[in-house]
Amino acid sequence: MTELLKKTAWPMSVPKPYSLFHIVFCLSGIALAVLGANYFARKYRHNPSRVVFVMFLCGIFLSLGEIYKQLFLYVVVNQGRFDWWYFPFQLCSTPMYLCLSLPVIKKYPSFRQTVCTYLRDFCLLGGVMALAEPSGLLHPYWVLTLHGLAWHIVLIFLGLFCGLSGAAGHGIREYAKTLLLLGVFCLIAFGINIATKGQADMFYISPYYPVTQIFFNQISIWYGTAAGILLYLSAICLGGYLFHRAMDMYEMRRR
Repeated sequence: MTELLKKTAWPMSVPKPYSLFHIVFCLSGIALAVLGANYFARKYRHNPSRVVFVMFLCGIFLSLGEIYKQLFLYVVVNQGRFDWWYFPFQLCSTPMYLCLSLPVIKKYPSFRQTVCTYLRDFCLLGGVMALAEPSGLLHPYWVLTLHGLAWHIVLIFLGLFCGLSGAAGHGIREYAKTLLLLGVFCLIAFGINIATKGQADMFYISPYYPVTQIFFNQISIWYGTAAGILLYLSAICLGGYLFHRAMDMYEMRRR
Protein backbone atom coordinates (compact mmCIF):
# COMPACT_ATOMS: atom_id res chain seq x y z
CA MET A 1 0.00 0.00 0.00
CA THR A 2 2.85 2.33 0.85
CA GLU A 3 4.41 1.73 -2.55
CA LEU A 4 1.08 2.42 -4.29
CA LEU A 5 0.71 5.69 -2.39
CA LYS A 6 4.21 6.78 -3.32
CA LYS A 7 3.70 5.82 -6.97
CA THR A 8 0.61 8.02 -7.14
CA ALA A 9 2.36 11.02 -5.58
CA TRP A 10 2.34 12.84 -8.90
CA PRO A 11 3.49 16.42 -8.27
CA MET A 12 1.82 19.38 -9.92
CA SER A 13 2.15 23.13 -9.86
CA VAL A 14 -0.54 24.34 -7.50
CA PRO A 15 -3.34 25.61 -9.77
CA LYS A 16 -4.42 29.19 -9.21
CA PRO A 17 -8.05 29.86 -8.34
CA TYR A 18 -10.01 30.70 -11.50
CA SER A 19 -7.22 29.37 -13.69
CA LEU A 20 -8.21 27.56 -16.89
CA PHE A 21 -7.76 24.21 -15.11
CA HIS A 22 -10.01 25.24 -12.24
CA ILE A 23 -12.74 26.72 -14.42
CA VAL A 24 -12.85 23.87 -16.98
CA PHE A 25 -12.79 21.15 -14.33
CA CYS A 26 -15.53 22.81 -12.28
CA LEU A 27 -17.82 23.62 -15.20
CA SER A 28 -17.45 20.11 -16.61
CA GLY A 29 -18.00 18.51 -13.22
CA ILE A 30 -21.02 20.66 -12.36
CA ALA A 31 -22.58 19.90 -15.75
CA LEU A 32 -22.16 16.16 -15.12
CA ALA A 33 -23.58 16.58 -11.60
CA VAL A 34 -26.66 18.40 -12.90
CA LEU A 35 -27.28 15.91 -15.72
CA GLY A 36 -26.67 12.91 -13.44
CA ALA A 37 -28.89 14.22 -10.65
CA ASN A 38 -31.70 14.96 -13.10
CA TYR A 39 -31.42 11.53 -14.75
CA PHE A 40 -31.41 9.48 -11.55
CA ALA A 41 -34.03 11.68 -9.88
CA ARG A 42 -36.45 11.12 -12.77
CA LYS A 43 -35.71 7.41 -12.81
CA TYR A 44 -36.15 6.81 -9.07
CA ARG A 45 -38.52 9.60 -8.03
CA HIS A 46 -41.22 7.16 -6.90
CA ASN A 47 -38.82 4.55 -5.53
CA PRO A 48 -37.45 5.62 -2.10
CA SER A 49 -35.35 2.47 -1.68
CA ARG A 50 -33.46 3.19 -4.91
CA VAL A 51 -32.99 6.82 -3.90
CA VAL A 52 -31.39 5.62 -0.67
CA PHE A 53 -29.26 3.14 -2.64
CA VAL A 54 -27.89 5.87 -4.95
CA MET A 55 -27.03 8.05 -1.97
CA PHE A 56 -25.43 5.12 -0.15
CA LEU A 57 -23.24 4.48 -3.20
CA CYS A 58 -22.19 8.14 -3.06
CA GLY A 59 -21.28 7.62 0.59
CA ILE A 60 -19.11 4.63 -0.30
CA PHE A 61 -17.41 6.60 -3.09
CA LEU A 62 -16.71 9.51 -0.74
CA SER A 63 -15.45 7.26 2.05
CA LEU A 64 -13.06 5.35 -0.23
CA GLY A 65 -11.70 8.65 -1.52
CA GLU A 66 -11.32 9.96 2.02
CA ILE A 67 -9.50 6.81 3.19
CA TYR A 68 -7.05 7.12 0.31
CA LYS A 69 -6.57 10.83 1.03
CA GLN A 70 -5.86 10.18 4.71
CA LEU A 71 -3.36 7.45 3.87
CA PHE A 72 -1.71 9.68 1.27
CA LEU A 73 -1.40 12.53 3.75
CA TYR A 74 -0.02 10.22 6.43
CA VAL A 75 2.51 8.38 4.26
CA VAL A 76 3.54 10.87 1.57
CA VAL A 77 2.85 14.38 2.84
CA ASN A 78 3.46 14.06 6.59
CA GLN A 79 6.00 11.23 6.55
CA GLY A 80 4.24 8.97 9.05
CA ARG A 81 2.64 11.67 11.21
CA PHE A 82 -1.10 12.15 11.57
CA ASP A 83 -2.22 15.74 11.06
CA TRP A 84 -5.43 16.60 12.92
CA TRP A 85 -5.90 19.58 10.63
CA TYR A 86 -7.11 17.18 7.92
CA PHE A 87 -9.38 15.10 10.15
CA PRO A 88 -12.51 14.43 8.05
CA PHE A 89 -15.16 16.32 9.98
CA GLN A 90 -15.82 19.57 8.16
CA LEU A 91 -19.26 20.71 7.01
CA CYS A 92 -18.51 19.18 3.62
CA SER A 93 -17.55 15.87 5.29
CA THR A 94 -20.91 15.33 6.99
CA PRO A 95 -22.66 14.08 3.81
CA MET A 96 -20.29 11.10 3.74
CA TYR A 97 -21.40 9.96 7.20
CA LEU A 98 -25.07 10.64 6.52
CA CYS A 99 -25.08 8.78 3.20
CA LEU A 100 -23.40 5.76 4.79
CA SER A 101 -25.99 5.73 7.57
CA LEU A 102 -29.01 5.95 5.24
CA PRO A 103 -29.68 2.17 5.11
CA VAL A 104 -30.40 2.41 8.85
CA ILE A 105 -32.04 5.85 8.75
CA LYS A 106 -34.48 4.76 6.02
CA LYS A 107 -36.41 2.84 8.70
CA TYR A 108 -37.42 6.21 10.16
CA PRO A 109 -39.13 8.15 7.32
CA SER A 110 -39.39 11.48 9.16
CA PHE A 111 -35.72 11.53 10.13
CA ARG A 112 -34.72 10.29 6.67
CA GLN A 113 -36.51 13.26 5.16
CA THR A 114 -34.69 15.62 7.52
CA VAL A 115 -31.37 14.08 6.52
CA CYS A 116 -32.21 14.43 2.83
CA THR A 117 -33.29 18.04 3.36
CA TYR A 118 -30.00 18.73 5.15
CA LEU A 119 -28.11 17.10 2.28
CA ARG A 120 -30.03 19.11 -0.30
CA ASP A 121 -29.51 22.47 1.41
CA PHE A 122 -26.02 22.15 2.84
CA CYS A 123 -24.51 19.89 0.15
CA LEU A 124 -25.36 22.54 -2.41
CA LEU A 125 -24.07 25.30 -0.13
CA GLY A 126 -20.80 23.50 0.65
CA GLY A 127 -20.19 22.34 -2.89
CA VAL A 128 -20.85 25.67 -4.55
CA MET A 129 -18.97 27.79 -2.01
CA ALA A 130 -15.91 25.52 -1.94
CA LEU A 131 -15.62 25.50 -5.74
CA ALA A 132 -16.15 29.27 -5.84
CA GLU A 133 -13.34 29.81 -3.30
CA PRO A 134 -11.09 26.78 -4.00
CA SER A 135 -7.84 27.77 -2.30
CA GLY A 136 -8.20 24.95 0.25
CA LEU A 137 -8.74 22.37 -2.50
CA LEU A 138 -5.67 23.09 -4.62
CA HIS A 139 -2.52 21.16 -3.68
CA PRO A 140 0.92 20.35 -5.10
CA TYR A 141 -0.22 16.76 -5.78
CA TRP A 142 -2.67 15.66 -8.47
CA VAL A 143 -4.35 13.13 -6.16
CA LEU A 144 -5.21 15.70 -3.50
CA THR A 145 -6.34 18.38 -5.94
CA LEU A 146 -8.58 16.03 -7.93
CA HIS A 147 -9.98 14.60 -4.70
CA GLY A 148 -10.87 18.03 -3.35
CA LEU A 149 -12.56 19.23 -6.52
CA ALA A 150 -14.35 15.94 -7.24
CA TRP A 151 -15.59 15.70 -3.64
CA HIS A 152 -17.48 18.98 -3.90
CA ILE A 153 -18.88 18.15 -7.31
CA VAL A 154 -20.33 14.97 -5.76
CA LEU A 155 -21.87 17.18 -3.05
CA ILE A 156 -23.61 19.23 -5.74
CA PHE A 157 -24.90 16.00 -7.29
CA LEU A 158 -26.19 14.82 -3.90
CA GLY A 159 -27.90 18.10 -3.13
CA LEU A 160 -29.67 18.25 -6.49
CA PHE A 161 -30.56 14.56 -6.39
CA CYS A 162 -32.15 14.87 -2.93
CA GLY A 163 -34.22 17.80 -4.14
CA LEU A 164 -35.24 16.57 -7.59
CA SER A 165 -36.06 13.04 -6.40
CA GLY A 166 -38.56 14.35 -3.87
CA ALA A 167 -36.60 12.91 -0.93
CA ALA A 168 -36.12 16.31 0.76
CA GLY A 169 -38.74 18.18 2.73
CA HIS A 170 -40.23 21.60 2.03
CA GLY A 171 -41.08 24.70 3.98
CA ILE A 172 -39.60 26.53 6.94
CA ARG A 173 -40.46 23.77 9.39
CA GLU A 174 -38.41 21.20 7.50
CA TYR A 175 -35.55 23.67 7.25
CA ALA A 176 -35.67 24.23 11.02
CA LYS A 177 -35.15 20.49 11.54
CA THR A 178 -31.94 20.63 9.51
CA LEU A 179 -30.62 23.30 11.88
CA LEU A 180 -30.93 20.85 14.77
CA LEU A 181 -28.85 18.36 12.82
CA LEU A 182 -26.34 21.07 11.91
CA GLY A 183 -26.17 22.06 15.58
CA VAL A 184 -25.26 18.51 16.59
CA PHE A 185 -22.48 18.45 14.01
CA CYS A 186 -21.20 21.83 15.22
CA LEU A 187 -21.04 20.57 18.81
CA ILE A 188 -19.09 17.49 17.71
CA ALA A 189 -16.72 19.66 15.64
CA PHE A 190 -16.21 22.08 18.52
CA GLY A 191 -15.52 19.13 20.84
CA ILE A 192 -12.84 17.81 18.47
CA ASN A 193 -11.24 21.25 18.33
CA ILE A 194 -11.15 21.45 22.13
CA ALA A 195 -9.90 17.87 22.54
CA THR A 196 -7.01 18.44 20.12
CA LYS A 197 -6.16 21.79 21.73
CA GLY A 198 -6.08 23.71 18.47
CA GLN A 199 -4.49 21.06 16.27
CA ALA A 200 -7.82 20.66 14.46
CA ASP A 201 -10.09 23.32 12.99
CA MET A 202 -13.27 21.39 12.35
CA PHE A 203 -16.08 23.51 10.87
CA TYR A 204 -13.58 26.41 11.18
CA ILE A 205 -14.89 27.20 14.68
CA SER A 206 -11.82 26.61 16.81
CA PRO A 207 -11.69 28.90 19.88
CA TYR A 208 -7.89 28.95 19.77
CA TYR A 209 -7.45 31.37 16.87
CA PRO A 210 -9.47 33.59 14.51
CA VAL A 211 -11.80 31.95 12.00
CA THR A 212 -9.61 30.97 9.06
CA GLN A 213 -12.23 31.52 6.34
CA ILE A 214 -12.00 34.57 4.09
CA PHE A 215 -13.87 37.69 5.35
CA PHE A 216 -14.72 36.02 8.68
CA ASN A 217 -11.02 35.98 9.52
CA GLN A 218 -10.97 39.76 9.49
CA ILE A 219 -14.15 39.92 11.56
CA SER A 220 -12.50 37.64 14.13
CA ILE A 221 -9.43 39.86 14.25
CA TRP A 222 -11.47 43.04 14.68
CA TYR A 223 -14.19 41.85 17.06
CA GLY A 224 -12.85 38.64 18.57
CA THR A 225 -12.96 34.94 17.75
CA ALA A 226 -16.39 34.38 19.34
CA ALA A 227 -17.95 37.09 17.16
CA GLY A 228 -16.28 35.64 14.06
CA ILE A 229 -17.57 32.14 14.85
CA LEU A 230 -21.13 33.33 15.50
CA LEU A 231 -21.20 35.35 12.30
CA TYR A 232 -19.71 32.48 10.33
CA LEU A 233 -22.28 29.98 11.61
CA SER A 234 -25.05 32.50 10.97
CA ALA A 235 -23.84 32.85 7.39
CA ILE A 236 -23.92 29.05 6.97
CA CYS A 237 -27.50 28.96 8.26
CA LEU A 238 -28.51 31.80 5.97
CA GLY A 239 -26.82 30.17 2.98
CA GLY A 240 -28.58 26.88 3.69
CA TYR A 241 -31.90 28.69 3.95
CA LEU A 242 -31.38 30.47 0.63
CA PHE A 243 -30.67 27.17 -1.11
CA HIS A 244 -33.67 25.65 0.68
CA ARG A 245 -35.98 28.38 -0.61
CA ALA A 246 -34.48 28.30 -4.10
CA MET A 247 -34.96 24.54 -4.40
CA ASP A 248 -38.48 24.76 -2.97
CA MET A 249 -39.44 27.36 -5.57
CA TYR A 250 -37.83 25.39 -8.39
CA GLU A 251 -39.60 22.17 -7.41
CA MET A 252 -42.96 23.96 -7.13
CA ARG A 253 -42.57 25.27 -10.67
CA ARG A 254 -41.78 21.78 -11.97
CA ARG A 255 -45.04 20.37 -10.67
